[in-house]
Amino acid sequence: MRKTHYMTFRNFFHKPSFKPSTKPRPFTTYSFVPFSPVAMLDPTILTIGGIVLGIAFIEQILNRWGVIDLADQFEKVMRFILPVTFYGALFYFFATFMF
Repeated sequence: MRKTHYMTFRNFFHKPSFKPSTKPRPFTTYSFVPFSPVAMLDPTILTIGGIVLGIAFIEQILNRWGVIDLADQFEKVMRFILPVTFYGALFYFFATFMF
């Protein structure tokens, strides 16, 4: 039979534990140190940005030449393409960037 060991309340709190009650678990940590603006120099994102800037440049040239009808058509297309391109490039960046 085991012998019962009695402890006072004061001894219970001031006496160090003989063994830890739980084993420490290994945990994974993530670091955001490699996050850098240089990572945005991805060729795909630069190509998409160049295409969008090229279309905007063509629209400005058409406005200066006086071809307003064609420039309005470009503007209607760009009103849809710009947000889609931005969110697509943002999704692509975070999907392919390794944290």
